[in-house]
Formats: sequence, C-alpha cells, structure tokens
Amino acid sequence: MSGSEKTEKKTRKPAGRPVGRPRRLDPDAMVATARRIVEEEGVDALSMRRVAKELGSTPMALYHYVRDKDELLMLTLSGTAAFPRPELPEDPRERMVAVAAHMHAIIARIPWVLDVLALGELTDRDALWMVEEIVDCALACGLSPARAVRAYRTIWSYVYGDLVFRRAADRRAENPSRREFFPEMVTEEDAAALPRLTEVKDRWREYAADYETVEELDAIVEGLIRRGTRGAGT
Repeated sequence: MSGSEKTEKKTRKPAGRPVGRPRRLDPDAMVATARRIVEEEGVDALSMRRVAKELGSTPMALYHYVRDKDELLMLTLSGTAAFPRPELPEDPRERMVAVAAHMHAIIARIPWVLDVLALGELTDRDALWMVEEIVDCALACGLSPARAVRAYRTIWSYVYGDLVFRRAADRRAENPSRREFFPEMVTEEDAAALPRLTEVKDRWREYAADYETVEELDAIVEGLIRRGTRGAGT
C-alpha cells in the first residue's frame, strides 16, 4: 500500500456517521414535535431521546432548552387554554358554575391534555385565570380561604374525573368488546346481594344519558357553599 493510500485511509470517515454538530434546535419545533407525539401516541411514548431523534439532534441538545421531560410536557400545554373568555354572570355562585363549565368544555375539545394533567402539578398559565375566578367566587360566597381552595379542588376533581370517564366510554363504543362491562355484568343472580343495581341495571344507560354537566356542577357548588358557610373557620 502506498503512502498516499495509507493517508487517505486514515482521513476517510466511516460511511453513515453524521459529520459535524447536530443542527441547532428550534424550540417551537421541539414543542410541536412533543405535542404531536403525545396527541397521537400518548404521554408514555414521549421521551427526550424520541424528540431529539425526530428533530435530527441529540437528547443533550434538548437539555439546553428544558430541564427534563416534565418541563417539556409543561410546554406542550402552553396555549391549550387560550380560548376566548366567556361572558360571566356577576353573581359569584353562578359565576363559579359558569367558570367550571367553561373549564370542562375547553378540556373536552383537547382530550390528550388529560394525560398530561394526570402527571400532577402541570398546567397552562392561560388556565390560571379560571382557578383565580373559582377561588375568588368561593371567598365572595363566604367560604374561608382554606375552604375556597378545597372547593376548587373538589370542582377540578369532578371536571377531570367526568372527562376521563367520558373518554373511556367513547373508546369502548369505538372498539366494542365481548366482555360484559358495568352495568351489563349485573344479572338477576345478583338480586339478593345487589337489589338496587339489579332493579335499575336495564335502564342505567338511559338514566345516565340524561346527564347535564352544568346541572351537576351547580349541585356541587351549592353543596360546597352550604357546607362552607354553615360553620365558621376552616
């Protein structure tokens, strides 16, 4: 082998290996990619490595923009609650119900957000005005600060839980199973142990279909205010 051939062999780069630094990340593209993955495949499919790969970069490059996956998920929520604010009634009790119903309606439009919110203290800053309104209305209705915060938590638990339940019902409807789910699993053989369920099981879905979210929120708010103002203190 000649000297020139040896030199060429030493300087030749292996085929297929990327040359130079990964291209500079676009933060907007990073967030858009993460949001698309969550929308299409769910939160579990999202990873720093997956996003970096789709952007032709490296996981370490992402850490220049976000601390971890949770912060990236927080960014995917950015702007999701930026819908026009509805006209709200002046009465604080009615206002609380209206804000809670608006919150329910917004998340119902973007159900993938439920998976992100399930991780804990993640939210979109554009949604904070609704928390502020509910707490403020609770205080205006005579609740203490502690009960006002707990009232918000109760309302949020209902909103989140109802939307999770509805999404699960929609999925079952789209992909029917041969398994018998509730209430079909209740049979006449259960009459002794479950007399009330056996009595209503055949009309359960009919009764459940006649279900208005705003009416249920109104009942929840009414109960929270009555309990919160019945006694003093926390």
